[in-house]
Amino acid sequence: MKFIRPFLWSVLAGVLASPSGAWACSACFGKSDATMAKSVNAGIFSLMGVIVTVLAGAASFFVFLSRRAASVASAENTGQPSK
Repeated sequence: MKFIRPFLWSVLAGVLASPSGAWACSACFGKSDATMAKSVNAGIFSLMGVIVTVLAGAASFFVFLSRRAASVASAENTGQPSK
């Protein structure tokens, strides 16, 4: 049992110190014309599109709520029924 812990620490140190642990995919390594890099970029842009769509929907909902509240407040001040 006493041998296992130093062995695991030495394996962990060896993995962290080895340069092969720094291998990167073609998107990160610099081959921007590779198929994997194009696929990664397409995935990133797709996810960004989803995020922008959701944020735009949330923002438009809050704009709708603020306009609705303003119209109700102005209708209460003038005594007219709101739309």
